[in-house]
Amino acid sequence: MSIKARDILDMNAFHGAVEDPLVARRMANMGAASTLFFERPIEMVSAQGAEMTAADGTVYLDLYNNVPSVGHSHPHVVAAVQEQVAKLNTNSRYLSEVTEAYSERLLATVPVADARIAYTCSGSEANDLALRIARLETGKRGVVVTEAAYHGNTAAVTEVSPVSYRRGTVPEFVKLIPPPGPAYGEDIAGGFAAALRAAIDALEAEGHGFAAFLCDSIFSSDGVFAYDWSALAAAEEVTHSAGGLYIADEVQPGFGRTGRGLWAVGAARVAPDILTMGKPMGNGFPMAAMVAQADLLRRFADAFGYFNTFAGNPVAAAAGSAVLDVIEDEDLITHAAGIGGLLIEGLSKMESPVIGAVRGCGLYLGVDIVAGDTPDPERAAQLINDLRDRGIMVGAAGKYGHTLKIRPPLCLSAEQAGRFLDVFGGLVSGPA
Repeated sequence: MSIKARDILDMNAFHGAVEDPLVARRMANMGAASTLFFERPIEMVSAQGAEMTAADGTVYLDLYNNVPSVGHSHPHVVAAVQEQVAKLNTNSRYLSEVTEAYSERLLATVPVADARIAYTCSGSEANDLALRIARLETGKRGVVVTEAAYHGNTAAVTEVSPVSYRRGTVPEFVKLIPPPGPAYGEDIAGGFAAALRAAIDALEAEGHGFAAFLCDSIFSSDGVFAYDWSALAAAEEVTHSAGGLYIADEVQPGFGRTGRGLWAVGAARVAPDILTMGKPMGNGFPMAAMVAQADLLRRFADAFGYFNTFAGNPVAAAAGSAVLDVIEDEDLITHAAGIGGLLIEGLSKMESPVIGAVRGCGLYLGVDIVAGDTPDPERAAQLINDLRDRGIMVGAAGKYGHTLKIRPPLCLSAEQAGRFLDVFGGLVSGPA
C-alpha cells in the first residue's frame, strides 16, 4: 500500500459538507483560507485550565493546544494583561520599564551567548528574521531542515517548511534530512550528523552554500522525536564546522514543555547562534521573539535595520512576564515531566495492534498509529474524531499524518491524564 506524505493543514482538517450555518458563514468570509479541526467543527465559547467549553455546553479536555500553555484563561495572566492594557499599550519606540524588565528576565534564561532580543508578533516572523540574519552573516543561501519540518508561513519560512507543500516541494537551496530516530539505526546521533554533513556538502557542490541548520528542537511536525538529545549537540558541531549558523526553533517546545528546563535545546547542552520562540510565550496573547548573539543582530541592523510596530509592546511584556511567573510559581516544568511520564508509561503499556512507537518528552508526545508496519493516517484521523466525540481533543503530525500529537496545557492534572488513557485505551483495544 502506497502512503502519501500529507501537508500540515490537511491533518485533522474539516472536509465535510457545509451544513452548520456558522461553518457556512466562515467559508463565505474566509473561503479557501479557512481551516477547521475535526469532521464536525466545534464552536468554542470559553476555556479554563486544560478544558474548553463548546456552545452546546460540551466540555472538552484539551490535549492539543500549546498556545495557552500555562492553562486557558489563567487568572494571573489575565490580570496582568487587563492591568497593563488599561494603563498603556503603544509601540516599542518608547521606553517601557515593563518591557525592559521582561527582556532582562527572559535573556537570563536563554542558552545563547551574549544574547539580544528582537521581538516579533509570531513565530513565523521570528524564523523569517533568523534566516535573513543567517544569510547576511554567511553570504550563503542554503538551509538544511528535517523532512517534515514546519517553521511558519511567511514566504521565506514556507520555503523551509516541507510539510506545508500540497504540490511540488522545497527549492533546490533547501535540503531535507530525516529526524533523529530509528532511520539511523543504532547510532542515532552519528547518523543524524552524517546526514547533515552530506546535505551541507550537496548545498556547497550545487553552488548554494550553507547558511543555516534550522531545527525544531523536538521535531514537532516530523512526529515528535526525542530519542537521543546528543543528536542536537552533534548537529551543532557539524553546523559550526561548516561555517553555518545553528537556529534553534523553540516556538513549539519552548517554555518548559519538554520538562527538561525552559528550553529543550538548553537541556541538550547546545548553544545555538539564534533561538526563536512564540506560541506559548504570551499564553494566547500574540507575541514571539528571536534571540541572537549580539554581533549577529548588530551586523544585520547595520545593513537593514529592524522595527515591528506591535512587537515588544507593554501589554505583550506584561503577558510574557506573567507566564514566567506561573511557570515558576506552579513549578510547571517539574509538573510537565511528571505528568508526561505518566502518559508515556500508560501509552507504552497498551497492548494494541494499532499503536506503533510512543515518543516524546514532558508534555509533548507522539503516538504512531499503524496497520502492521505501515503508517495508518486514516485510522489516526478516525481516532482523533472518536476522541473528539468523547470530549477529548488531540492533533496529528508526522510526514504521513499518522502520528497522534498530544500536547496539552502544562497544568494538565493526573486525573485528566488518566481520563485520556482510559478513553484512548478503550478505543484502541481489540482487533485493528
